[in-house]
Amino acid sequence: MTARERAVAGFRAHFGHEPDDVSFAPGRVNLIGEHVDYNDGLVLPMPITVGTAVAWSRSTAATIDAVALDLKSTDSFVPGGPTVHQPPDWRSYLRGTAAELGGRGFDAVPARLAIAGDIPRGTGLSSSASFCVATGRALAAAANHAPTAVQLAQAAQSAEHVWAGVRCGIMDQMAVAAGQPGHALLLDCRTLVTRDAPWPSDWAVMIVQSGVHRGLIDGHYNQRRRECEAAAQALGVGSLRDATAAMVAAAAMTEVLMRRARHVVSEIDRTAAAVAAIAAHDLPQLGVLLAASHASLRDDFEVSVPPVDTLVAKVQQAIGSAGGVRMTGGGFGGAIVAVMSVDAVPEVADAAARAIGMAHPVAPAIIIERAARSG
Repeated sequence: MTARERAVAGFRAHFGHEPDDVSFAPGRVNLIGEHVDYNDGLVLPMPITVGTAVAWSRSTAATIDAVALDLKSTDSFVPGGPTVHQPPDWRSYLRGTAAELGGRGFDAVPARLAIAGDIPRGTGLSSSASFCVATGRALAAAANHAPTAVQLAQAAQSAEHVWAGVRCGIMDQMAVAAGQPGHALLLDCRTLVTRDAPWPSDWAVMIVQSGVHRGLIDGHYNQRRRECEAAAQALGVGSLRDATAAMVAAAAMTEVLMRRARHVVSEIDRTAAAVAAIAAHDLPQLGVLLAASHASLRDDFEVSVPPVDTLVAKVQQAIGSAGGVRMTGGGFGGAIVAVMSVDAVPEVADAAARAIGMAHPVAPAIIIERAARSG
């Protein structure tokens, strides 16, 4: 069953009647532009086919009542007055999304929600952003509101910041709220201006789970953000988006801060170059950029781990020069992303499966994404 089908069936079983409708938000894979969103940089994510579905109905009760079907857990709170759930879990994200939408003029109304997802959690595919945007869409629809993609993304980001304690950038939420299937999304994280980058029909994106589970808070995500802010302060700029490679090389700062800044500045440049490579249908050049991104994340930003590095190397060997691979997501485990020709998918998928100890490629351990189909 799909996430949508499970959400509807779960709603019917839990609440005893049919939902009014179903809202959906995809996960996302970031092709390139890692750890630069909170530095006002350029990023290039792509929405994926798996995501979060929320079957919903309006309610005559005074509360928002929700069931997380995958977790077999429930929540109930009064719209407009939820308290933070501690320790943070899915209820923190739900309550935070409702509250942050309300703070933007989209007050929630009593509703019933049944939530189901098929994004593997802790794999760098934005399960939390997908959850927040999907529940935000459901709550907005129940109240007859129509927030823009930017408003929805900003509410979801604030829910993560304030209600879950993760100081994430805006990339995940914008990719989930504004991305189009089969297209990469060039996002300027300073202005929130987006541009669709159509994915070539003969290219594929492969997402491979490393098997190393990670958590953003436990994985020092917030520490990396603090280091970037300290580097920007040492350089005398508002954010590392305004720095150059020459400025970083000449700056008086610790070696750690220099490496963090060097990654961000070079990664922003690589993202712009990747968009040009896609437009030029230059798969080898895109592969070179992905390899450089992984090396920078491993050596300068220090967010990769040896099992992921090994997986990247094995998949790159299978791809050869016609494509590339790197870690994706916050780091410290999670997934890798690879680009290749469609014709190479079976061989590379078999190699990836062997690398993670599987006899055959099996979803969701290996996910294949391609260009949007016409018609």
